[in-house]
Amino acid sequence: MDLTQFIKSKALEVGFQRVGISSPTAPLIHTNYFDKWLSSGKNGTMKWLENLKEERENIIEYFPKVKSIISVAMNYYTDNENPQIKFSKYAQGKDYHIIVKQKLNELFNYIKEELNQDVNGIVCVDSSPITEKQWAQNGGIGWQGKHTIIINEDYGSWMFLGELLLDITLKYDVPFTKDLCGSCTACIDACPTKALSEYQLDATKCISYLTVEYKGEFNIAQKSKLNNWIYGCDICQQVCPWNKKKQKYTDEDSFKPIQEIGKYSYEDWLNIDENSFRNIFKDSPIRRIKYDRFRRNVSVSNQ
Repeated sequence: MDLTQFIKSKALEVGFQRVGISSPTAPLIHTNYFDKWLSSGKNGTMKWLENLKEERENIIEYFPKVKSIISVAMNYYTDNENPQIKFSKYAQGKDYHIIVKQKLNELFNYIKEELNQDVNGIVCVDSSPITEKQWAQNGGIGWQGKHTIIINEDYGSWMFLGELLLDITLKYDVPFTKDLCGSCTACIDACPTKALSEYQLDATKCISYLTVEYKGEFNIAQKSKLNNWIYGCDICQQVCPWNKKKQKYTDEDSFKPIQEIGKYSYEDWLNIDENSFRNIFKDSPIRRIKYDRFRRNVSVSNQ
């Protein structure tokens, strides 16, 4: 087994469902997308996305030694719905940043042991200044759907992405150049805030942005569109035909929902104190909005 096949085999072994490898010098499929998105102001108050813009647009600026980009995808789909109060699936279990990063570090260690020589690399999960969806597409994992999320033909879009940047040359995969959304506009039609146009997301209108990133008070129009979402929103993925056909339950126990999410009523969430909030969400990405914003979201979600 050559090194590229060894890495792909180990990636599946540690818990990823898909892996693809691309060249850092390969052209990106969606050229200038990020720059145009920023210049239009659709990032809202997420001004930190404007930092390290050169690195996001050119991965060699971020890691000058990079020769191969290993992109991975990990299924997180669970079926735990509470119609009274809603949390995005990605946040219902343990923090994916920690889980995906642990598995990428495990993969990196396997590579170093196999090579038995110095190899430099960087593990990236979500917050790193790279355009991870574009590298996943360049690695053949899937295409960027009209809801702007990567869709895989076998798993749909309920997948976390991660990357391992290495200073060694591997065999590169063929980019995924097909667009299998076709004429479907289910995600666009279902978005209650009209945050989506084809392949474009206006974060300032998105329920996920409003409940997670936005720190101000909601106006009347925003309150009326939250649709009981407390943290994030899954509507565009719930209606996607690829998810309806292809979604599969995750095997990763860490992503399975915290029990309170399935059991607590609106009143339970409204009445929890700060210590309870911290204890329930101690290992969850939800903790990042802190108690006050959580209470803000709960208090207006049922209006």
